Amino acid sequence: MSRLTLSDADKQARDWFVDTTRSLGCKISIDAMGNTFAIRPGRQPGPPTCAGSHLDTQPMGGRYDGILGVCAGVEMLRVLHDHKIETNFPIGVINWTNEEGARFPISMLASGVWAGATPISTAHSLVEVGGGERTVKQELERIGYLGDMEASYKAMPLAAHFELHIEQGPYLEGEQKKIGVVKGVQAYTWSTVTITGRPTHTGTTPLPHRSDPLLTTAKLLLASHTIAAAHSALASTGILTLTPGSVNTVPGSVSFSLDVRAPSDATLSQTIRAIKAEFERLAGGEELVKGAGEVRGRGCGWAWRDDFESGAVVFDGGGVGVVEEACEGVWGVGWRGEVEGMVSGAGHDSVHTSKHCPTAMIFVPCRDGVSHNPREYCKQEDCANGAQVLMGAVLRWDGRRGV
Repeated sequence: MSRLTLSDADKQARDWFVDTTRSLGCKISIDAMGNTFAIRPGRQPGPPTCAGSHLDTQPMGGRYDGILGVCAGVEMLRVLHDHKIETNFPIGVINWTNEEGARFPISMLASGVWAGATPISTAHSLVEVGGGERTVKQELERIGYLGDMEASYKAMPLAAHFELHIEQGPYLEGEQKKIGVVKGVQAYTWSTVTITGRPTHTGTTPLPHRSDPLLTTAKLLLASHTIAAAHSALASTGILTLTPGSVNTVPGSVSFSLDVRAPSDATLSQTIRAIKAEFERLAGGEELVKGAGEVRGRGCGWAWRDDFESGAVVFDGGGVGVVEEACEGVWGVGWRGEVEGMVSGAGHDSVHTSKHCPTAMIFVPCRDGVSHNPREYCKQEDCANGAQVLMGAVLRWDGRRGV
């Protein structure tokens, strides 16, 4: 599946979401970032308790990342509608814009604007990756989802936010657990590193006379992985571009993305400092492994640009508590044997909602822990378990508000 944010395919999914939730008695509100709020009224007015996630995907994404959370929320609305259940306060479902950051390179973009973490001017002017020239605002206008409502927690306050998601890792499946009760999210940064050298003829330039940015990049990527592992962190590169791109020309410049993640803000900072220090050494032409006998070139210039940062998050204890109560409601006295407390390795829109309302997340297993891949799969039983816990958590939170 490929449904990049604000594409024609994304518009089709958005239209389905709006039409379906409206038919279930919801009022639809769309803000200036295209965030779409489907709100079902309650006995009393007030901020809604919401289930939220996203419908956009990676370029070669699966069918469950984000989508499961939105579809489970819609199913919750359908159950309430079909059984004519009244809630104390409004209940809603949210489709957040550009959570993936795959087309427009800031993840959790529109929930970040809602939370006040990203200025809307920055978000609207963000240009698509891959050589395109379209901006977020242009594409929102094109597909008809540039809403009139301010994109802000002040314009659309939430009573609480619950998000169902596939784990995107192998732990729950390996331990044969049905639900992950997510206690928080690890810290991460996205950066762009540019290495500059000198384009020269591959057949006439001896190795000691080369300033080869691609060879240097290879060393830097291996070094980032080694350093991250030493800090119990993660470092990954998903985008790499070079110029001029000729078979018989040493590249003149290379640019690559660097995604670094760690359990805490302090560990993330320590890892980044260590990576930068090693990049400085290796870009100067030093050996990757001292004494290994590498042929040294002339070194390269390098620059580091910070693109995005998300600090570590601890979710609200009350929100986590109602998720645990919902698990008990499904599995009874033996519920603890079916559940595992977890910290999410990936960022989610709940990172931003947690800054302004009680927030919690629910994980379900996915096959082989695979995500951001067409093989991504979650069994129907696990989807149903997650949906049941999600609805249970939302209704328990609403019930407490009515006390």
